[in-house]
Formats: sequence, C-alpha cells, structure tokens
Amino acid sequence: MALSATIYKANINIADIDHGYYAEHTLTLALHPSETTQRLMARIVAFVFNAYQIDARCQGDAVFDFGKGLCEPGEPDMALVDFTQSTRLWIDIGQSDDKALAKACSRADAVVLYPYLETAPTWWKGLANKVSRLGKLGVYYLGDDFAQEAEALVPRSMVLQATIQDGSLTLIGGDVVLSVAPDCWQAPR
Repeated sequence: MALSATIYKANINIADIDHGYYAEHTLTLALHPSETTQRLMARIVAFVFNAYQIDARCQGDAVFDFGKGLCEPGEPDMALVDFTQSTRLWIDIGQSDDKALAKACSRADAVVLYPYLETAPTWWKGLANKVSRLGKLGVYYLGDDFAQEAEALVPRSMVLQATIQDGSLTLIGGDVVLSVAPDCWQAPR
C-alpha cells in the first residue's frame, strides 16, 4: 500500500520591501512521504523570496504553482507559468545535478536553485564549475542553520508574516521567528 502525501496549509502575508510587493497568499502544499518538513519550509521560503515575480515578470498575469517535485523527476518544485503556458521561472529545492539544471535552463526563462542542507557547500564545490556557463541560473544557499531552525514553524496549518528587506527574510509564525539571509553562490546573468 502506497503512502499518501500529507497536506499543509499556509496563509502568508508578504511585505517585500526590496521589490515593493505586498500581498497575501494562501498555499496548499503536499508533503511527499519521502520529503522532510525542512524541505517543505525551503519551498515556502523560496515562494516568499520569488512571489514579487508574479508582477515583475508577468505583470500579474501568471500562476505560481508547486510542481510534483520529488514525485516527478525533471519537473520543477515550483514554477511561475504565464497564461501562454510559458515557464517564466523554474525553482528547484535541494541539490540538483548539472544535467537537470541545464535542462531546466532550456525550458524556462530563468532558473533558481535553493540548496538548504549543511552538506550543500561540499556539493557546490563539485558542481560550481559545471554550471557556471548557465547564465539563466541563480543559486542561493539558505544557510547552515536553516534546516534545523525552519522545522519549528511547521504545524499543519500555518499563519506566517514574511518581511523581506535588504535581501533578508524574517518569517514569523506564532512565537517563532526565522531569519534567512541567503548566500548567493551564482547570480543569473
């Protein structure tokens, strides 16, 4: 008997001061049985950091969808798709390989990768030269402490306040505060 996904709901109020984006989003996320809650929070953080792109890239005429991710190799964890069905932004979470990232860059206008585990710096040393030619790719490490600290924000139903200022995110859920200042390992060109 196959295990089914666990459903999480998040109501997020975003104040992205850096991009002048202020909005409320209600997300429904499926946690795959092999996925961790840290990865679920990395998906939420990636959404918050990129929500402004709904307006910036598509003038509001797009949908930010959580993809099948772990269930469907070769598909994004999250994608910004405009109403012509063009993938404007492809977002992956974790530690992808160079072939998957090159394929993503061929299918989308921009690709962003968010590694989040403590093993990511070692992984990146082996990958950086292989993906340096991918001009559409941005890689942002969420930090050494992210995975451990993010888990405290994960009840099945979340109400979160997100503020982005000077490239840093402050995410508040109840009495828990998570601060994330990603390290840019590769900026898109």
